[in-house]
Amino acid sequence: MVIETERLLLRPWEDADAAELYLLVRDPVIGDNAGWPAHTSEAMSLQVIRDVLRGDEQYAITLRAPHGPGRDGGAADAATSCPLVGAIGLKSKGVSAFVTSPTEYEVGYWIGREHWGKGYAPEAMRALIEHARDELGCTVIWADYYLGNDRSRRVMEKCGLGFARVERDVDVPLLGEKRDAVVMRRDLTSSAGSV
Repeated sequence: MVIETERLLLRPWEDADAAELYLLVRDPVIGDNAGWPAHTSEAMSLQVIRDVLRGDEQYAITLRAPHGPGRDGGAADAATSCPLVGAIGLKSKGVSAFVTSPTEYEVGYWIGREHWGKGYAPEAMRALIEHARDELGCTVIWADYYLGNDRSRRVMEKCGLGFARVERDVDVPLLGEKRDAVVMRRDLTSSAGSV
């Protein structure tokens, strides 16, 4: 499935994305903000695509081509023609630490540093929240960020998520440490739930 916005495509990950993924996530700041180590090789990025990013409701965020999804307007060409910006995905009950109902989802995302400040994260998040509500029957959306990551907080606030609680000493197993995390929440059933 491909989700389209004015400037972005949210599409399934392909093996062909490994080189671009590596260029974005070798930056230690990206992984640190998300709770995982910087990638050290294109092979590592390919393995992450195959083991993690190919899951249900996991999307590569790419820029749209000027004349449609791909060079020739076809979504099939999107993997090789539209620059990778980041990643976004949904976690359901049993995968997310916050989700307690099958109609709730947690959204997670990251954007490559060269694309910060362009509004891509809120644009992608709004589209994914709308998809979750309209196609998956989502009633509540959750997200979290590590204390001090004000960029993520602002993205979540722009998308209508509000403070739910602070979780202290959360395990960050891929980095071997504990951190405080701020949990955000949005009810999609109220009139304020419009995306």
